[in-house]
Amino acid sequence: MATTSNYSDPEVLASLASLELRARHIVEGFTAGRQKSPYHGFSVEFAEHRDYTPGDDPRYVDWKVFGRTERMYLKRFTEETNLECMLLLDTSGSMAYQGASAAMPKLEYGKCLVAALAFMLLRQSDRAGLAIFDRRIRSMVPLSGKGSQRTRLFQALAAAEAGESTACGAVFHEMAERFSRRGMVIVASDLLADPHDILQGLHHLRFQGHEVLVFHLFDPDELKFPFEGPMAFRDLEGTAAIGMESSLIRSAYLEAARNHIELLEKECRRRDVDYVWLTTDRPLEHALLEFLAARQRAFPSTR
Repeated sequence: MATTSNYSDPEVLASLASLELRARHIVEGFTAGRQKSPYHGFSVEFAEHRDYTPGDDPRYVDWKVFGRTERMYLKRFTEETNLECMLLLDTSGSMAYQGASAAMPKLEYGKCLVAALAFMLLRQSDRAGLAIFDRRIRSMVPLSGKGSQRTRLFQALAAAEAGESTACGAVFHEMAERFSRRGMVIVASDLLADPHDILQGLHHLRFQGHEVLVFHLFDPDELKFPFEGPMAFRDLEGTAAIGMESSLIRSAYLEAARNHIELLEKECRRRDVDYVWLTTDRPLEHALLEFLAARQRAFPSTR
């Protein structure tokens, strides 16, 4: 089995200059790695086939694949796939943070994640769109499944830079109104905002009938607080800097971070929102597996 470090490890991805190359590297390596993986719930050649189920027309069985895998897949045609997915990437100032142990900032990790998801969606003939936001939506690529959509998405992602403070909740409310047809919304953000506002916005998306998957991104420093001695802590979404003795605030900080995560995870679950937290040193295969699982649960007919 291919190891995750071959294709989804952040250190490997950081060495690749092109965002499109990173996305292709992640998805193609992930697909190849799954051929011998324990995750048998999904078709290996998910871009071209779906699982055979009793009652399907045997004329469409791909017997060549059956000969290689001893599993029955049906050739899937474009019209069978109707998933529409909006990808939301947070580019607020805090997403620029990169600790000493991280291979890339949170924003770059988020770009790799969103690019890989876009690559996977379009490869499956789904329709994908993109919204880049901080306090407001800064740019948007409308939903499309055309061949040129990948280029538009990657260009928008490559151009995205860390900006101002965030207002996740307001952006989620706006997207709920603008994205009217039932589909999937995937959020990649560090969610450094009022939890009440975040949850109200996510609830609005669910109320509109969308399946919602949230990737909560962290730098390892944000969960470990490895700082020692007197430090100047600067607000990446403002201009203030505060000098403090690290040991005096470590316990209070870690408790606040844990409470924030637990609240979001609990309330997302209560609202039927898929919530996954990721650190930027974690291989991206975990995120892709979470996406496929959420997609299969919500849209079983699109496999």
